[in-house]
Amino acid sequence: MILRKWKYTDILPISELEKECFPEEPWSYKTLVDCSYSQTFFGVAAQEGEEIIGYGGITVVADTADIENIAVSENFRRGGVGLSILNELIKIAKEKGAKKIFLEVRVSNSAAMSLYLKSGFKGVYARTRYYSNGEDCLIMCKNLGE
Repeated sequence: MILRKWKYTDILPISELEKECFPEEPWSYKTLVDCSYSQTFFGVAAQEGEEIIGYGGITVVADTADIENIAVSENFRRGGVGLSILNELIKIAKEKGAKKIFLEVRVSNSAAMSLYLKSGFKGVYARTRYYSNGEDCLIMCKNLGE
């Protein structure tokens, strides 16, 4: 597996992976394109052979970063791909001068929460009925100075 910056040609396979991983509320192709043109968004693609098997994105503004999405194809989960993407996003945030990283995670997504907790993120607060299906969201934060 290699990790690299998103390319414009990655957006279609990333869009398909987005639908696979987040069928209830996937980001649209247009949203992914818009992100790729943003000066504050940084996308990472995980590639195995010719296949995009995962991706992540982070927005960094001033000294704060927000992890927008991390997704891994079902066939490649539990193999360290998500952790590799997360570590790369943390590295980018540090390089861009962020002091804190925030993210949102569905309260039902115990696998993601476990990954974030092991990586030093802490729960900050919840947003009730945040998602369109009424599910709550946990906001997590990692201080990069620690």
